[in-house]
Amino acid sequence: MKIATTSAALSFALLAATATGASAAATAPSAEPAAPTARVAWVGRVLAPVTARRGPTRTATAIVVVQPIAPLGRGATILQVTGTRRDSEGRLWVRAKLPIRPNEVQGWIPADVMRFNTTPMRIRIDLSALRLDLFANGRRVLRARVAVGTAVNPTPTGRFAVAEMIRTRTPGAFLGPIVFPLTAYSETLSDFAGGNGRAAIHGTSAPSSVGTRASHGCVRLLNRDIVRLARRVRPGTPVEIVS
Repeated sequence: MKIATTSAALSFALLAATATGASAAATAPSAEPAAPTARVAWVGRVLAPVTARRGPTRTATAIVVVQPIAPLGRGATILQVTGTRRDSEGRLWVRAKLPIRPNEVQGWIPADVMRFNTTPMRIRIDLSALRLDLFANGRRVLRARVAVGTAVNPTPTGRFAVAEMIRTRTPGAFLGPIVFPLTAYSETLSDFAGGNGRAAIHGTSAPSSVGTRASHGCVRLLNRDIVRLARRVRPGTPVEIVS
C-alpha cells in the first residue's frame, strides 16, 4: 500500500467511483478574489478551457491549457488563487496553483472564465511529527496522525493545494474511502504504477502504517480521519507540507 497517487493508480482503485464537483466551503462575497491569508483563501472553478500563462497578459508565454473537468475524478477543476492583477486593458487576471509539474508552478488565468468562492480551511502537514492539522479561520479544528513517504521516496514539501476530491465508495479500498489528489508530485518518482507520480492525501487499507514512513510520497490517514477531513475540505484548499 506504498503509493504516490497517480492517474493509473487511481484508475484501478476508482473503477466504480464517482467524483464530487463540490465548490469551496463558503460562498464568497461579490468582492474581487485576493491572495490567501491565514484565515481565508480564494478558489476559482474553471468554466471553460483556458490557457494559463506566465504573466497576466494575452501575449505572455503559455504554460498549459486548463480544462474545466479535472483529469482523475472527472469533477470540476477548482484552483487556489494566490494573487490578482489587471492588464493594460483593465482585464482582471488571477494567479493560481496548477496541478502540473514542476511542484509549486503557478499560472495567470483571466478571471472572467472562472467562478470564485472562498474557503476558511487550510491544511498543514508536518512530516517530522507525522501529523496533519486542519485549520478553519486560523483555528485548529482537526489533528490526525499520518503515514508519509520513506527516506528514498519522501513526501514533497512546499505550498500546494487540494486539486480534487474523489470518493471511492469503498471503505476497504487500497486508497481508503476518499482521495484528495494534490498539486504536488514526487521529487524522486517520475512515474509510479503507470502514472506520473502524483501525490495525494487519502485513507488506507493498512491502518498499521499510519504513524510511520511507509508510502512512496502520499499522505495516508486512518479511514475515520479522512472521512472527518472530507466533511470540511474541498478542492482549492491550501496545503502546506513541511519537513
